[in-house]
Amino acid sequence: MTPRDASDDNRWSNLDRPPLNVAALRRGLVRKGGLWREVEVVQRTGSTNNDLVALAGKGSAAEGSVLVAEEQTAGRGRLDRQWTAPARSGLFFSVLLKPTGVPVARWGWLPLLTGVAVATGLSRAAGVDTALKWPNDLLVTVGGEERKAGGILAERAGEDGVVVGVGINVTLREDELPVPAAGSLALAGAVTTDRDPLLRAVLRSLEEWYERWQRAEGDPAVSGLQETYAAGCATLGRTVRAELPGDRSITGEAVAVDGDGRLVIATEAGVQEPVGAGDIVHLKLA
Repeated sequence: MTPRDASDDNRWSNLDRPPLNVAALRRGLVRKGGLWREVEVVQRTGSTNNDLVALAGKGSAAEGSVLVAEEQTAGRGRLDRQWTAPARSGLFFSVLLKPTGVPVARWGWLPLLTGVAVATGLSRAAGVDTALKWPNDLLVTVGGEERKAGGILAERAGEDGVVVGVGINVTLREDELPVPAAGSLALAGAVTTDRDPLLRAVLRSLEEWYERWQRAEGDPAVSGLQETYAAGCATLGRTVRAELPGDRSITGEAVAVDGDGRLVIATEAGVQEPVGAGDIVHLKLA
C-alpha cells in the first residue's frame, strides 16, 4: 500500500507521545496463515477509511491490510460526525476485510464484532473496564461517569470488501477533550498508554473474533458474538431515546440485540421495535 503521507519533521517533539514502531508492529502481527497481511503507518492523513476504501477500489490493498495514522485531520464517526485529536494521542486505524463465505445480510455484524474485539483487547492490555454503547461506541468510566473513548465506522469497499475504521482516545487530557462527554484510556486509569501493545492487542482480538465469526458463516449466535456483545452492551436495560432517520424518535427500554444486530426497544405502548440505524441517547431517570 502507498497511501498519501504528509511527513512530520517533528515526530519526536512530544516525548510523552512517541511514534508507533511500525517494524515491531509488523513483527508482532503479520504471520503466515494469519489475517493481517500488511501494516502501514502514515504520519498524517485526512481519513484512514477514505484512503483504504480508495486503495481497495483500485485493487491495491488485500484483505488483512491495516492502515494506521498518527494523526487524522478529517476522521469521521457515524452520521458524518468529525473525529479529531492531537497527533499520536490515540489509535486511528482502518482494516480491510473480505468476509467470503458469509452472507452479505450478516455483514452488518462487522461493526459490532469490532466493538467486542476492541473492548476485549483493551481490557486485556490496558486493564480498563470498557462497555459498548449500541451500535459502535466504546465507553470508559471517568470519575464515576460514562464517557465515550472510541468509535467504529464500517464502509463497503467494492463488491466483496468492508473497511472498518477505529478511533480510540488513549492519552487525551481533560483540557484536550473535544466535548465534555468524551474520555480516554488515560483518564480511565489505564495501566499502560503505550500504543504499540494496545494496537497489537486490539488487532489480535479482532483477528480471533473475525475468524470465529467466519467459521460460523457469520451466524451471530453460533459464533457467540450475539451473546458476548449483549453481555458487554451498556445500552441494554437502559431507558433510551432512538433518534431515527426522517426526524422520528422513539423512547423506551433497550431490551435486546436481535439476530440482525438491531437494538430492540420496548416502548410504553407495549411495542417492541427493532432499530437498525439511528442515534441512541442514554436517558437518565429523574
